[in-house]
Amino acid sequence: MYINYLKDNKKTIVLNLIFFCIFVFTFFLYHLPIKAVIYPTLLCLLIYVGFTLYDFLHYRKKHNNLNFIKQNSLEFLEHLPKCENTAEQDYQNIILKLLENNKEMKNEFEHRYKNITEYYTVWVHQIKTPIASMKLSLQNEDTDISRKLISELFRIEQYVNMVLVYIRLNSKSTDYLFKKCDLDSIIKQSVKNFSTEFIQKKIRLIYAPLDKTVITDEKWFAFVVEQILSNSLKYTQKGYVKIYIENNELCIEDSGIGIASEDLPRIFENGYTGTIGRIDKKASGLGLYLCKNICDKINHKIYVTSTINKGTVAHIDLTEKNMIIE
Repeated sequence: MYINYLKDNKKTIVLNLIFFCIFVFTFFLYHLPIKAVIYPTLLCLLIYVGFTLYDFLHYRKKHNNLNFIKQNSLEFLEHLPKCENTAEQDYQNIILKLLENNKEMKNEFEHRYKNITEYYTVWVHQIKTPIASMKLSLQNEDTDISRKLISELFRIEQYVNMVLVYIRLNSKSTDYLFKKCDLDSIIKQSVKNFSTEFIQKKIRLIYAPLDKTVITDEKWFAFVVEQILSNSLKYTQKGYVKIYIENNELCIEDSGIGIASEDLPRIFENGYTGTIGRIDKKASGLGLYLCKNICDKINHKIYVTSTINKGTVAHIDLTEKNMIIE
């Protein structure tokens, strides 16, 4: 800190030293007594040291205040230290103007985000009406085509829900409701939603009751489970999907095409599809991104292990965290 002070005041210090040298030289030039030289010199030096110490303490306080503002919030910019010269006043005016512009941009962004959220919320609810109507119409028929169409309608409904989840993900308001949930009820409902696809693709489901309760948000946890099941069925052409608990983790395993080892570290990135994306041109890379973000918000760790051409296992940690149970 003191080194920085010396650097910031080097011009003043050099100038004072020059004055001091002139002062001493003048005394010696006129052959004044040595005591007459030492006394005023020491007096001036004492005054200078005292002033420098006072100025340094003021400098340090100002520096600490600015650091506090930098490390906390931009809102504290309104409480900048008092200006000591015109240049500082000019800099503060520029900063406050930038702060004002930043607030305006933030308000405009929040307004636009609110409009977009409201629009897509209405859109999701409106589009669900024809989807439900088509479902009801198809349920009156029991043919391969009707079952196939019901399965496709369910996927459309999933994609519609993904839109709503995506835009709500960073919303300030949340509707998380943490409570003790029966894990089997969540899984059975999720599996039931994909029952037609299991049958059509002749994929074997290996699942025995887990007899497990978990503290979570039921709606959001179910969304994650359905997204993982959706991926498992999408990339498994034959074999099985297995659901079980191991090391207090819910594991959803499949015998599908697997994920390349170089892709695994990035599968939770927004829009990343990797090798799978090159195989399935319709892959959006959004599902696992949403799963990771939701799990972070409802306090569940999620990770994936996989081997190419052997299958994939999605792991969801069920360890109870500190959550407010309602």
